[in-house]
Amino acid sequence: MENRGTGTLRIRQVLLLFVLLEMSQAGSESGRFSVAEEMQNGSLVGNLAKDLGLEVDELFSREAQVVSNDNKHRLLLDRNTGDLLLGEVLDREGLCGSSEPCVLHFQVLLENPLQFFRAELWVKDINDHTPTFLDKDMLLKISEGTAPGTSFQMESAQDLDVGKNGVQNYTLSPNLYFHLKLQDSDEGRKYPELVLDQALDREKDRELRLTLTALDGGSPPRSGTAVVRVSVLDVNDNAPEFERPVYEVQVPENSPLDSLVVKVSATDLDAGIHGELFYSFSQVSRDIRKTFEIHPISGKVHLKALLDFELIQSYTINIQAIDGGGLSGKSTILVRVVDVNDNPPEIVITSLTSTIPENSSPEMTVVVFSLRDQDSGDNGKMVCSIQDNLPFLLKPTFKNFYTLVTEGALDRERQAEYNITITVTDMGTPRLKTQRNITVLVSDVNDNAPAFTQTSYTLFIRENNSPALHIGSVSATDTDAGANAQVTYSLLPPQDPSLPLASLVSINADNGHLFALRALDFEALQAFEFLVGATDRGAPALSSQALVRVQVLDANDNSPFVLYPPQNGSAPCTELVPRAAEPGYLVSKVVAVDGDSGQNAWLSYQLLKATEPGLFGVWAHNGEVRTARLLSERDAAKHRLLLLVKDNGEPPRSASVTLHVLLVDGFSQPYLPLPEAAADAAQADPLTVYLVIALASVSSLFLFSVLAFVAVRLCRRSRAAWVGGCSVPEGHLPGHLMDVSGTGTLSQSYQYEVCLMGDSGTSEFKFLKPVISNLPPQNPGREENHPFLNGFGFN
Repeated sequence: MENRGTGTLRIRQVLLLFVLLEMSQAGSESGRFSVAEEMQNGSLVGNLAKDLGLEVDELFSREAQVVSNDNKHRLLLDRNTGDLLLGEVLDREGLCGSSEPCVLHFQVLLENPLQFFRAELWVKDINDHTPTFLDKDMLLKISEGTAPGTSFQMESAQDLDVGKNGVQNYTLSPNLYFHLKLQDSDEGRKYPELVLDQALDREKDRELRLTLTALDGGSPPRSGTAVVRVSVLDVNDNAPEFERPVYEVQVPENSPLDSLVVKVSATDLDAGIHGELFYSFSQVSRDIRKTFEIHPISGKVHLKALLDFELIQSYTINIQAIDGGGLSGKSTILVRVVDVNDNPPEIVITSLTSTIPENSSPEMTVVVFSLRDQDSGDNGKMVCSIQDNLPFLLKPTFKNFYTLVTEGALDRERQAEYNITITVTDMGTPRLKTQRNITVLVSDVNDNAPAFTQTSYTLFIRENNSPALHIGSVSATDTDAGANAQVTYSLLPPQDPSLPLASLVSINADNGHLFALRALDFEALQAFEFLVGATDRGAPALSSQALVRVQVLDANDNSPFVLYPPQNGSAPCTELVPRAAEPGYLVSKVVAVDGDSGQNAWLSYQLLKATEPGLFGVWAHNGEVRTARLLSERDAAKHRLLLLVKDNGEPPRSASVTLHVLLVDGFSQPYLPLPEAAADAAQADPLTVYLVIALASVSSLFLFSVLAFVAVRLCRRSRAAWVGGCSVPEGHLPGHLMDVSGTGTLSQSYQYEVCLMGDSGTSEFKFLKPVISNLPPQNPGREENHPFLNGFGFN
């Protein structure tokens, strides 16, 4: 740490001494030392103590040291002996270059008291470098017409040594044409010159090779050589000539950059530099220089920029060829730009009508446009077209103008929008095409009336409906647009003035929904028809109509009504059955009707209760009451049958009827009351008995009168001869009591014959024998087997 601090202190002192040296010159002395370059490190330069007149001990005690201006330690001081030694190998050329003498300045510093001495170190040169020519191969061009005595200065050799160690002499190899002459330069150096002794002959010797040697003055001397090539030049007595005075070329405008346009060529009869030609443009414009370039040696002309026929169709380029002697020849290049189909056709829209009413007149102008193609010839010829199957036509007007017109009336409902593509194609190779799309809208006109989806509508509604019930809808569409397509629905006046349509249905004017205004009764009104109108909101308005038929569906809201036996009489109707009746004997027929229709009017008959079960049965489909077995004496004379008539509705409705049957031995036997009835009458009030007898008499008389009347009517229409004048009735019941289908109430399929056997001793009465006129006749032999019993339903 102490040594480091001491060193720092010393450096500061040295810097301070330098400042003092610059400021004062008093008390300073100078010494001079010399040394040869390239001496080894540590070589003795001199004794500093002796040279400065100091003692060796004083140098040590006063801490003497050597300091150089560049702070490099080239010199070392031995304080013990006072000798000044080399700190490094010195290179004079590196330290001083070509300067002479080479002097290095340094200072000797003494401390306590402070004192300094200036000194110089002279570095002496030694011959350690060889003369060197910068150009080992020199080319000298001399024309064959050069006069003898002409001198040619040569390049001098370079030697880093100075003084006598530098270049002192030059020598030239022996030859017939040149000798060497030395000249002194302003810097004191010598440089050689070649002096022509006799005229050169190019035809004899085109080139001479000489050796130039440089010698320095060192001991031993050093030398360097260079080769001098003398090229004999021909005399430039011929100018260059081009092969053609004018070069005409055609270049397509789409040629790429750096394309070869033309290669020009010129010849020169001279040789050497006089025959070396250099090509260039001569007095051309800036555009030509920007577009073309010429190679100075090969004469090839290339493109620097793209050509455009539409801008410039041709170029005239002046060119020249110059030889080495300055003589020149001239020619011209005529470049014709060939048009290429590189510009597609253009479509310029002048006028456009984008919306056309559908009732517009034919040949209405839609688009006016023009065509343009910047190419020429066939490349600029154009063909214009549109798509097929369009109601438009293209018409040329003048020059390249076209109009697009309508071919006929348009129909918006068929097509409301047209996308028209105008296609323009030129006639070049390859053909270029341009397309322009145009959209034309067809505006609507109220030329279509609303159209119903059906010409007639059939709606069904069940009777007894609730008021304001939605029963269905009608729908009409209008192919127009906007207000012309807005449809309003209405009810038209009915064709039948008696139909109260306004109280039956109503319609929603906006959507065509139909509503029933009140409950309907199938029995009163089974169906009705009316017209519905649909009107658009165009100007003028258009309308159409459709027929609506409302079919009222039956509901099972009527119970069966029994016509026979009558239920409103004061006395019951009694059927007489002879005890001799066989099984299947027709006792009576229950006749009933139902105000409903269809399934709701299909009636079925059922025996609910009988005085003697198993004796009588009822046919379920036609209400015929027949005997189920043979009668006997033990059977009661009076029977009461309770029958049920039921329809096939859902839910079913029914009615009941009571049938009184009296068994008699014969129709001639007077009616006698039953024993129990007589006992009851005996016990009853006499007045009541009289009333009952009177009522029975009147009823019997009335019944016999009816039977007689029916018998007479049937006999008049007899179709066969019977004993006693019996005939089959052909009359029909009133239509409002008939079931046309034969499945419900009273059917037309049944007829009954009544016949009185006048010649019988017992006056038997054949009562209500069915005659089925519309069925094939049955085998009489099967009647005794009584197949009819199988069809009864007994309870």
